[in-house]
Amino acid sequence: MVTTAKSPTPIQKKTPMLLVKRVADTLLSMSLIIGLSPALLACAIAIKLDSKGPVIFRQKRVGLNGEFFEIYKFRTMLTGTPDLPTDQMMKLPSRITKVGQLLRRTSLDELPQLFNILKGEMSLVGPRPALYNQLELTKKRQAAGVLRFYPGITGWAQVNGRDELPDDDKVQADKWYCDNWTFGLDLKVIAMTVGAIASRRGAN
Repeated sequence: MVTTAKSPTPIQKKTPMLLVKRVADTLLSMSLIIGLSPALLACAIAIKLDSKGPVIFRQKRVGLNGEFFEIYKFRTMLTGTPDLPTDQMMKLPSRITKVGQLLRRTSLDELPQLFNILKGEMSLVGPRPALYNQLELTKKRQAAGVLRFYPGITGWAQVNGRDELPDDDKVQADKWYCDNWTFGLDLKVIAMTVGAIASRRGAN
């Protein structure tokens, strides 16, 4: 009986390149941490002077293959703020600090995630990691194959609507990214991210 080898799936075809992506992420994050160290220090000092609490905010998120990890951000809210998705937080009185408003407006609060990249938990570009308690969103991402990629600091959904997108549209955008990933696409997302930050398009 003659058997034929199965054709490799899209993710199998991309696996070697994804390893190169991981190496590139590591080298780039190290370079950015060194180059942005004055900005990181300035943000830390401003946070401490503005309000009580730690400089770094840690939050449980869903990472590669659905495993949990702690994401790092500069703290932009008062301590004791509940872990809720953005759409639910907007229904409550604002807990954002004065410095936090600036950090969020410029997306500087995301810079500590460069250390998540160094730890092998994130990528520079990839699907944004869901909160640990966003069970329905995580289930949809699992079914769509999104969780096979490292979560990113920025991603295709973020530059195509960000907080304005409903969950189903975010999942479809992330699925499209995972199915069509190339280094060129990552460069496009980074360029679009700069424009999105400058215009604050889709941010809440």
